[in-house]
Amino acid sequence: MAFIKPNKKTFYFVYVCLLLLSGCTSVLLAGASGGIAYSLTNIAYKTISYPIDRVDFANRLALMKMGIKYVEVIKTEDHARIFAQTSELKIYIELNKITPKSTKISVDARKNLFVKDKSTAEAIIDETEAMLAAD
Repeated sequence: MAFIKPNKKTFYFVYVCLLLLSGCTSVLLAGASGGIAYSLTNIAYKTISYPIDRVDFANRLALMKMGIKYVEVIKTEDHARIFAQTSELKIYIELNKITPKSTKISVDARKNLFVKDKSTAEAIIDETEAMLAAD
């Protein structure tokens, strides 16, 4: 059986692979604000006690208030996928109906494939909740 002879290129390749995979060790991290959590892929999410239609409307108001451009929505009865953007971020928002009176909101705010903006994702959820509370 032949083994790969260790050299600098092999070392650097293994080192880069370990760096890329090191972020996968934490499955769930608690957010600093109001119970917002982050999944393995750094997507902020929270389940809130409002029907999906009200959450969708409040989310549009929140995006407008924050100056985020609402681009597109794809809706079904139990799900809504929203695409929005700023000059620097692409924002993907998913609303999932859990029960008739509760909805899970997930926000993925990203600069590029590798860089995500957790604080903006968290702020969108917080502002959506604020709009719902103001009703």
